[in-house]
Amino acid sequence: MREIIHLSTGQCGNQIGAAFWETICGEHGLDPNGNYHGVDDIQKSRLSVYFNEANHGKYVPRAVLVDLEPGTIDNVRSSAYGNLFRPDNLIYGQSSAGNVWAKGHYTEGAELVDSVLEVVRREAEGCDSLQGFQITHSLGGGTGSGMGTLLITKMREEFPDRMMATFSVLPSPKVSDTVVEPYNATLSIHQLVENSDETFCIDNEALYDICVRTLKLAQPSYKDLNHLVSSVMSGVTTSLRYPGQLNSDLRKLAVNLVPFPRLHFFMVGYAPLTSIGSQSFRSLSVPELTQQMFDAKNMMAAADPRKGRYLTVAAFFRGKVSVKEVEDEMHKVQTKNSDYFVEWIPNNVQSAVCSVAPKDLEMAATFVGNSTSIQEIFRRVGDQFSAMFRKKAFLHWYTSEGMDEMEFVEAESNMNDLVSEYQQYQDGHDADEELDYADEAPLEDMVEE
Repeated sequence: MREIIHLSTGQCGNQIGAAFWETICGEHGLDPNGNYHGVDDIQKSRLSVYFNEANHGKYVPRAVLVDLEPGTIDNVRSSAYGNLFRPDNLIYGQSSAGNVWAKGHYTEGAELVDSVLEVVRREAEGCDSLQGFQITHSLGGGTGSGMGTLLITKMREEFPDRMMATFSVLPSPKVSDTVVEPYNATLSIHQLVENSDETFCIDNEALYDICVRTLKLAQPSYKDLNHLVSSVMSGVTTSLRYPGQLNSDLRKLAVNLVPFPRLHFFMVGYAPLTSIGSQSFRSLSVPELTQQMFDAKNMMAAADPRKGRYLTVAAFFRGKVSVKEVEDEMHKVQTKNSDYFVEWIPNNVQSAVCSVAPKDLEMAATFVGNSTSIQEIFRRVGDQFSAMFRKKAFLHWYTSEGMDEMEFVEAESNMNDLVSEYQQYQDGHDADEELDYADEAPLEDMVEE
């Protein structure tokens, strides 16, 4: 089996992670203690991708929960699903990163990182054929961003040929939890560009808008937001969890979605969007789902796909769906909106169909798009970053942990490069030709030397 190891880091990462495990336990017929009560063998057939089987038929998530303070992990432990996780896999410090990336990456986090890696190693040794890691974290705080990226870097060194997928919550324009978010996010993106293979970008404000506009929830709670995120995570990982599916592992997904190694930041969407409370389901159709999931209002990141172009798209349909109908709909979308897809990648919409629908739904669809419009998010964070960095505001919190100002300069320029790469491919042909020459020039100089 191709196993996956899941890591939750920081408060946000642990909350999303807990919601994800709750959702997939429900789908696979496991109760909060990890005992199987399913009705259909297909639920059980690939449990080993995410779960280890312990004695007495108990299934234990292959998950490592990490935080620099005990609070969040205590909450998970005392929740309904607290008994699911292996106690040795809950690792926490006693201090806190205090929203400072440097503490998570260089000081507090660095002290805890070895004990986390030990657990990861132990989990990896128990796997027949590890396909990779998935990490849930936020980029605005201290632990998820600083220590999360430290873990990614370390695991990259130790397992260089395994896939690294991250579900990253980016700072949103209106909902800001901390003043230093732009610093933390920029330093994190600097790391993710180099060390992650697939980053699914999620944004609290976009989630909030979906809750208010589409689900008509007046005061969305974090539980509602996390429910949305876990629906998408469940959708993205469907083909890994059920037998006989297309795109059946993280690597195949990446091959179809990532045309250039640095451009691996995806927008995600989900359909049908129904609130936890509304139980009267309308009958759904493939055209309706397709239309809903390509809708800009459905994107879980605050970037407008209509302002950019899709490099690649993957769509996962679940339920009793005709494969031909899916192919036809996808073809229709591409031909109707051909301006929104780059013309130099033919057939850039991949679709996969899984016969098992999510719990309580007849059919559902998950959308993953690699769109050049994602640069909006990086631009926005970059602008806030440079406004503060020009004045060197709050910098002492980072330098006092041993960081160098140069690292900020590098992170900023790396993010600006990322933005201009997206822009280049958005503009089309001329940019590509310039790019080729730009790449070749330094080589000739080296030869002459």
